[in-house]
Amino acid sequence: MPKMKTNSGAGKRFTRTGSGQFKRRKSHRSHILTKKDTKRKRHLREPAMVHENDQPLLKRMLPYK
Repeated sequence: MPKMKTNSGAGKRFTRTGSGQFKRRKSHRSHILTKKDTKRKRHLREPAMVHENDQPLLKRMLPYK
């Protein structure tokens, strides 16, 4: 049986935690930061967890993570 391929876009964006969940980065942190206040940018710095409804999809896209 051939090897399964990892979705390369998802492989760059998600990491798996020790408990098997997926961690992601928050959006809106790349540019146009001058109009966003400091509190908003600080909260965007923290990683977030992927919602439980999207976990099975990521497990298919990232079989080896």
